[in-house]
Order: sequence, then C-alpha cells, then structure tokens
Amino acid sequence: MIPLESYLLASNLSDFTASVIDSMRWIDALLPLSTLICIYSLHKRKNRGAEASRRERGAYALRIKQYALTTLAAFLLSVILIFAKGGPEKAFNNLDNANMYTCKVPMYTIFGNLIHETNQQKTVFTPKIKAEIDNWMKHQPAYQPLADSIARKKTLVVIFCESLESWVINRKVEGKEITPNLNRYIADCHTLYAPHVLTQVKGGRSIDGQLLVSTGLLPLMSGCYAMQFPFTHYPSLVKAMKEEHPDLSSYLMTVDKPITWNQSVVAENFGISQMFFNDQWVNDEKVGSRKKLGDVSFMKQIVAKLKKGGIMKKGKSNYLQIVTYSGHNPFVLPDNLKRIHFKGDYPEKMRDFMIMANYTDHGLGILLDYLKSRPDYKDMMIVIIGDHEGLAADRKPICESPAAKGIVSDKQFTPFIVVNAPVGGIYNKVMGQVDQYPTILNLMHLDHYKWKGMGQSIFDPRKYPAAVGSDNMNVETTGNVPEKEIKRLTQAHRISDFLIRYDKIIK
Repeated sequence: MIPLESYLLASNLSDFTASVIDSMRWIDALLPLSTLICIYSLHKRKNRGAEASRRERGAYALRIKQYALTTLAAFLLSVILIFAKGGPEKAFNNLDNANMYTCKVPMYTIFGNLIHETNQQKTVFTPKIKAEIDNWMKHQPAYQPLADSIARKKTLVVIFCESLESWVINRKVEGKEITPNLNRYIADCHTLYAPHVLTQVKGGRSIDGQLLVSTGLLPLMSGCYAMQFPFTHYPSLVKAMKEEHPDLSSYLMTVDKPITWNQSVVAENFGISQMFFNDQWVNDEKVGSRKKLGDVSFMKQIVAKLKKGGIMKKGKSNYLQIVTYSGHNPFVLPDNLKRIHFKGDYPEKMRDFMIMANYTDHGLGILLDYLKSRPDYKDMMIVIIGDHEGLAADRKPICESPAAKGIVSDKQFTPFIVVNAPVGGIYNKVMGQVDQYPTILNLMHLDHYKWKGMGQSIFDPRKYPAAVGSDNMNVETTGNVPEKEIKRLTQAHRISDFLIRYDKIIK
C-alpha cells in the first residue's frame, strides 16, 4: 500500500520510469479493466426498454439494500469488538508485535490503511513507547572494540552499488567471470568479504540502504525517512569519524539530482560537507531509460577529480561516499557498452543482470586500482556494498528456470566487501544490512562514538548468524538460532521506527 506522503514523491519517478514499468504485471490491469467493464455495462443498460430497465432497477435496489444491511451489521459488530478493546489504535497496538503479524498493518480497504497511516503520524511519544525502547536497548548486546594492536585507518571510502547481489561475485558462467575485478580484490588476504547480507530496506529502497549502513538504523515501517523525517538528529559514520579526526573532509558523489530521495538534505544531516550531483559530471556514456551517466565513465571521472587534487587530500582524514546508478532495474545496457556475452538460453532479466554487473565491476576496477596506487592507500579502507537486492519479483520465475539452477540465488543477499581491511577473511554466515554499521565502527576503531547502531558487529563472538528482512519480516539464519533472538531482531524494526519518528536516537 502506498502511504499518503509517498504521493508527494511522484517527481522522483521521472528518473525511475523504466523500473516502474518493468515492475508491472498483467494482474495490475484488473483494476482499470473492472472499472471499464462497469462503465460499459451501465452504458448498455441505458439502451434497453423502459420495462426491462424498471425491473433491473428494482432488482438492483434490492441487492444494494441487502449489501448495505450486511455491511452495516459487520461494521457494527467490528466497532463493538474494537471499542471493547479500548478503541481503534489500542486494538491495533495489541496486535503490533512479532508474534501476531508479518506486515505493518492488516487492512482490507485502501482507505482503512491510509487512515491508519495518517493517524500513526499524529501519534505522540508516550511513556509506554519510551519503556518499549528502553527494554529493547537493555537487551541489545554491548559493543565490543577490536584489539588496539589492529591497524588504524583514517580514510573511509564507501561505495553503494545499485542492486548488486552476491550471487554474481566469484561466479563463472560459460567459463567467464562476471565480476573479475571484485573477485581479484576479494582474493586478497587484506579483504573482508561477507556474501550473505540480507536486504532490509523498505519503502525508501536505495536511500534506505544508505540509512542502514551510514547510521545503523532500520528504515521506517512504512514510508521514507528521507521525506518524512529528514531533520531528525541522525548519528552517522561521518560524525563518528569527525569526533576522532576533527580535520575530516567528507564528500558525496552521485549522478542523481539533489532532490532525488531528498539526497542533499539527508547527506548534509549525516554530516557530509561537499556534494557532487548530476550537473557536475559529463554525461558521455548514457545508460538506462533516462540516459544517465554510466558507472564506467562515472568511475573514470571520479578518478580524474581525485587526481586533480583538492579532493581527498593525501595525509588527511577523508570520508568519500559514492553512489552508482547503472544497476537500476531493468538492467538494460546499450550494446556498445557490453563487455561480456552469453550464448545460453538464460531468462532475459538474468542475462541483463549479469551483463550489467560485469559493466559496473569494470568501473569499480578502475577506481580500486587508482586508489591502490595512491601513497595514502595504507591509511585507507574501502567498503563496497550492494544497496539492496535487485531481482525483486523476477527472482522466483528466474530461479524456476533450468538455466538459472546453481547460478542465481533464491535469497535476497547482497555483498559486504571491505578492501584493505585491518582484518581480512570470509564471513560466510547470515548478517543483516544493519550489522554493517557496527562492523565498520569496529574496523575503523571508532569505539568512543556514542551511537553503536541497532545491529551487531560480525567480529562479536556473541552474534547469532541471523537477520530479519523487509520482505514480510522474512527470517534468514545460518544453523539454529534461538526464537528469543529472532523476536528481538524482529522488534528492532519497530523500535527503529520509533527512534526516527520521535527523534530519540541519540541525546
């Protein structure tokens, strides 16, 4: 269900038209078709004889009365039951726990849902909500720093790769590596790689991915924090680094417009001081329906800016955030930019996804090789993240195809890659996107920053290999995980919503 405030985001769709069209299904046509059929039926009745029309009107009026009386009886019964439980909001809140529902609100009418969402925005912070937050926080495992003997880094580069999934990494199809550059860096003993990061974004999609990694918060249960609560006091990796390194310089580089997902306001609130948007790049390699700058040229231009100087000065502490674009659904790359081809009879979306991942990987290779050549590379840590899963509703039919067997994952896993990490290795257990924030705090030795996030570092030996995603609170685990922990992870989504909504994250 689309929340009321999301209709104000319609302008954002201009950059994602192809993704919206690609997500449509034949069943979506039922609503407009049913309306057209009703109009046609009424038009035909007008042309019938007077007597037939009179009989039809009488029968129609009787059916309307019967329907109205039945609906009224059901409505009155519902009202009595609801008010017996203390009213609409209290009745819903009694169901609002991990054991009673798998979606935000079970509603059977469009307007019922919209009214509920509107009322939720008007709610006030109560002692009961505070107690619920405090109780959850009390059971959150305490943050554990890494040993002081582990090397310290003072520059952090975070690259959000649009829709990048883990199954394409270290994967050969027809003898060809899909992501040869990422594979090369993952093979390095100084790289930390976690392939089983469960997608936890919600209505904000890409901007939710930035929230999870940059702040260690889970997204709103409904709607988009960047539009509803852009001025909440958010903690962030940038602010944590600023405390440790007062001379920090911070940058955002993206091919999007400043207004897309309210990015400029959000980035500033997260502490980023200098931003490069779509108008600061030469669009010489057009990709997607909106002909935006492709990832390879984008990476080349980033390298050119860094080589010029003035940005990411050597010897200083820096934070650089890069957001790619080309991986947006429907993943169609112009023929002249394709670097890999497949002969097999693969589902079209699967083929396009692999080709696009290979294209983005080539761009990443250009950037990574440049960063590695810098004299300050030893002080730098580079994090590469899939901002959310990409196949969405196409995953099931693709996985059912014989050609996809053993290649495409049926899980919504994205990669967490840390190049030049002070602690390398492979973490093969399940983790959530929200666990990336405390893991980065660990690796960067940002131990004194007050906000440790709602996740748990993968270096914490107490961490259970589990995560609760955003697809109807789907649960993924490695092995057996206590039900009590699953419940705590599920409740975290609701608690994070409270923290953002009422600006109670960190004081």
